[in-house]
Amino acid sequence: MKTILKSLILLFLAIFSLQSCDDQDDVDTPADLQVNDFIWKGLNQYYLWQADVPNLADNRFANQEALNSFLAGYSKPEDLFEDLLNKPDSKFPNGGAIDRFSWIVDDYTVLEQELQGTSKSDGIDFRLSRVSQNSDDLVGYVRYILPNSDASSKSIKRGDLFTGINGTKLTISNYQSLLSLDSYTLNMADLSNNTITPNGKSVSLTKTILDENPVYINKVITSGGYKIGYLMYNGFYANYDLQLNAAFAQLKSEGVTDLVLDLRYNGGGSVQTATYLASMITGQFKDQIFSKQKWNDKINAYFASEDSELLNNRFTDKINATPINSLNLTKVYILTTDGTASASELVINGLKPYVTVVQIGDKTVGKNVGSITLYDSETFNKKDVNPSHKYAMQPLVLKIVNASDFGDYTDGLEPTYQQLEYVSTMGVLGDQSEPLLNKAISQITGATAKRIQQNRAQSLPTFIDSKAMGGIRNQMYVDKVPEGLLKALK
Repeated sequence: MKTILKSLILLFLAIFSLQSCDDQDDVDTPADLQVNDFIWKGLNQYYLWQADVPNLADNRFANQEALNSFLAGYSKPEDLFEDLLNKPDSKFPNGGAIDRFSWIVDDYTVLEQELQGTSKSDGIDFRLSRVSQNSDDLVGYVRYILPNSDASSKSIKRGDLFTGINGTKLTISNYQSLLSLDSYTLNMADLSNNTITPNGKSVSLTKTILDENPVYINKVITSGGYKIGYLMYNGFYANYDLQLNAAFAQLKSEGVTDLVLDLRYNGGGSVQTATYLASMITGQFKDQIFSKQKWNDKINAYFASEDSELLNNRFTDKINATPINSLNLTKVYILTTDGTASASELVINGLKPYVTVVQIGDKTVGKNVGSITLYDSETFNKKDVNPSHKYAMQPLVLKIVNASDFGDYTDGLEPTYQQLEYVSTMGVLGDQSEPLLNKAISQITGATAKRIQQNRAQSLPTFIDSKAMGGIRNQMYVDKVPEGLLKALK
């Protein structure tokens, strides 16, 4: 399989060699407009909906001087970025948004670390919810604890609730400032009969730089004559691809007959890693199409005329030179929640034309679009990046469909079997009695599943989770911008 990086390098080197740009470089960009200039040119080149945003049109500005005049109207780069997006979520919070996931940062070092699972954290992965449907008060609950973190040594566990920080009640207006502190004390609470009550307990936590291995649990469960592999995978981080492959080597060596892939808290990541994971689950579809990319009109036109094969991501049997450990399964059970997104959804959708995918849990987020990291340089790559600032963008640049050309799931992928997750019955991850896993095991073995009332009104209304707060906004991304890309395609 051609890697995305290699393919795009060939593509854009060809474009650069064939095209000249009588663009806007005759007039210099003033120092105070360099960030804004980078934002406009990067979005003009790459943005998926570039053709739908009038201010990003190739002929919108006659020259650099005219562009500078437009850019000078924005004192904050973030405001310009939002105004150049196609109906962003920030401007359409109550529905009607098209772009829900493009974002910009003022420090690309932090962005790079977060995309690879490194962040400043106390070790608690949590979700914040409104205490009731129309309330501005928030309650947090712990989803899991990272090993070797400060939280792992404290008296706090999955399912614990908190309603305050340092004695201040959490609300939609103060949660960001309170939870951004490097050290704080969580004010804990109890849930009884759907009522949340502070219990007077507290847990003091301190953040450190943590690397999250996304392979959180990997084990084999023997039940009813079946050997069931259970893999909880929490992020498509490319620098952990070999660890993921090693996890499948363990499952393969133990002769698993079935696989339960737990993606309930996985907000996504690398497209390439998603292709590797799908190849590990299967193995019998080498070189067949796993997914297909669709970029903006300018880039798609080149693909169509030169080499449309470059749009295809194919099943593979290697990670670079390392053989992939494949299970050759024809059915897989995947656990999801309303936090399962992007690359996780890509795995589900990409596998469906080839094997039976039994989805258990809740409907997913509905992110069928991917991004790249753009830096302020001539190539939009990190090489020769502008040293005067550290802004970078993560704009949506492509849509992904499966081999059957299906990719329209912006409302989320519906589960085969609904199994909602409640704080009151969360259970221990990896334990056979944990509700979502228990449901999967029952489907595999034919045993009766543990009965839990399915009433969405009894669940806490979702607000935001810790991954989104930390900057990872349900990502599916191509790993690098290729060398050789210099100017907008015109």
